[in-house]
Parts: sequence; C-alpha cells; structure tokens
Amino acid sequence: MAKIENGRESVDTRSIRTVSSSHIDDESSLGSDSEINGFTSDRRTDKYGFIGGFCCRGVAASPQPDVPPAVLRQRELKWLDMLNHWDRWIIKRFDKVRLRCQKGIPPALRGRAWLYLSGGKVKKEQNQGKFQELDSQPGDPKWVDTIEKDLHRQFPFHEMFISRGGHGQRDLFCVLKAYTLYRPEEGYCQAQAPIAAVLLMHMPDAFWGLVQICEKYLPGYYSPGLVRL
Repeated sequence: MAKIENGRESVDTRSIRTVSSSHIDDESSLGSDSEINGFTSDRRTDKYGFIGGFCCRGVAASPQPDVPPAVLRQRELKWLDMLNHWDRWIIKRFDKVRLRCQKGIPPALRGRAWLYLSGGKVKKEQNQGKFQELDSQPGDPKWVDTIEKDLHRQFPFHEMFISRGGHGQRDLFCVLKAYTLYRPEEGYCQAQAPIAAVLLMHMPDAFWGLVQICEKYLPGYYSPGLVRL
C-alpha cells in the first residue's frame, strides 16, 4: 500500500508477492541478468529508474528541464490538498484540476493522482478485497504460461524489472494474472504488459489502473481479435 511521508508517497514493500518457483527455476537456466540483457557492471540509473539514462551518459540535460525544488514543493502541497478533498475539487473545480495536470503531476504523488483521475479509487472501493481474492487464485494455466514468458521483455533496462524473478516482475505477474481472472472473457493481451509495467513504476494499485484503462478508456482494445483497433 502507499503512504504519505513528509508530503511524499512511498510504497509498502510488504505487499510484494511471489511468482511460482517453477517460473524462477526455468528462467535461471537462461543465464544471469547481465548476460540476458547485455548490461555491463555499471548500473547507474537516472531519476526515473532507467539504467544508463541521461544523467548516466554525461548528457547535460534531459529532454525536459527539472522543475525547481521550491516550485515542486508548492505543487506537491497543492496536489495533497486536492487529493485530500478530491470529491469537492473534481466536481466544483474541474478546470483547475485539469490545469494542474497540464502543468505536471509531482512525481511523489503521481501514483495516487492517477488512481483518482482514472476512477480507479472508486472502482477499488466498490470491489473491496477483490484484487487480494484474485491474487490468491492460481489462474488459467494457458494465460499464466503466456504471461510468464512476457515478463522479462518489459522494460529490461529499468531497475524495477531488471532481475528475473525480482519484485517488479513478480508484481507484474500478479497484476496481469489477476486481470485474466477479473475479465476471463478477455484473458491476457501482450500489449497490456507494458501498460501494467508503467503503472507499477508509479502506483501500488496498478491493477485498478489497468482495469480502468481496459474497461473505461479503451474498451475492447485488448479483447480477443482486437475488435476496437
């Protein structure tokens, strides 16, 4: 779960779960992470968690300049006030919410903001304990096997997903498997994996973010036959 500490959102690592040991054993035969992904011993990351990013290559500046700390802190305080009084803001001051989104959501609050903006917070509240229930189920072997084969392909140069069987890949497996149980008529589509991975980089409730994307914003896009393409 996420919690706010000194205005910043952190992730409770106790929520991390594990994939079946057979998956880890199978992958170990493929060699080390460095051998698989072609990494050197230098694994410095940029501020986004990507190995060998702009700050690690001696590049003077990233594509977008950093927001001054004082400005970022003010934005964080404004966003905390909005999120703590969300219903009032989204109903009565929607234009202001949109403007602040355009200016940029502070990284420390991005996961919580995405959950609120997508409607995932309401969806989660309407389905208390649903993700935990789905996570405890084994899943359809057909989808489980396909998902496991895709895990190492998702952002292999990101510190969260670099390790075979690491916490990032385990959490990604849980989210994707849970979705196949939540929407068995759709199952799993490979294009969902990178979306879920990006959500996991920012929010512990990535499952409900994925549900909203697939059900509300892109219904049918990931369905069998890709009927909405």
